[in-house]
Amino acid sequence: MSDWGHGDRTTQEAFAPIATYAEKLDAVLADARALGFDTIDLWGAHLHPDWATDAHVEAAREALARHGLSVATYATWLAPANVERACSVARALGTNLIGAGFSGEPGELAPALAEHGVRLAIENHPEETTPAELLAKLAAANEAGPGLFGTTVDTGWWGTHGVDAARAIEELGDHVLHVHLKDVRAVGLPHETCRWGEGVVPIEECVRTLRRIGYEGAIAVEHEPETFDPSGDVREMRAELAGWLT
Repeated sequence: MSDWGHGDRTTQEAFAPIATYAEKLDAVLADARALGFDTIDLWGAHLHPDWATDAHVEAAREALARHGLSVATYATWLAPANVERACSVARALGTNLIGAGFSGEPGELAPALAEHGVRLAIENHPEETTPAELLAKLAAANEAGPGLFGTTVDTGWWGTHGVDAARAIEELGDHVLHVHLKDVRAVGLPHETCRWGEGVVPIEECVRTLRRIGYEGAIAVEHEPETFDPSGDVREMRAELAGWLT
């Protein structure tokens, strides 16, 4: 994979054809289950609102049930043109949370979010920001749609931009609706993820901060190297997280 956009485009090209959709998604979900997970974020590239037909959605629902998996968030970029369909897909998948970025104005998204009972957890990805700036953005968004907007904390992107991710979680408080728990090798670009403990993000402290502020949502184990399969790392990281949470 040359970059994230390349991965997104090629994944969509592979998954969009309905004739092979069930088989391809089944393989992804089987891998997730084999790694020990019972809950996933369903990525928009695997079921994009721009091309997801009712047949795609039903195949996804059947595959999730077959593997005993539930959906924490529907992770797809929102825009005024796709928000209605994205909300419909999210509810069909059994979640009321979309965790991603967005384009347009919050007021353009709010009616569909409210109608479907869906919240948008805005991810701090990839633009450089501070917790204070994100809080201001959330305040403005929630003026347009009260209670509809919060944040997905991506600890790796906080680390890339030189922000203490544990402190960011503390500052964001009850605005945290979802978490991507991720480490990165160094402050600054490129955004190179790594096994927890091999980078600059205080991962265990982030988990302890989440517990201290009373966070009860899902925590996604995230590792997205561009040159190798991270399954072994992810299996160990999931077990490590389970230990911290006991």
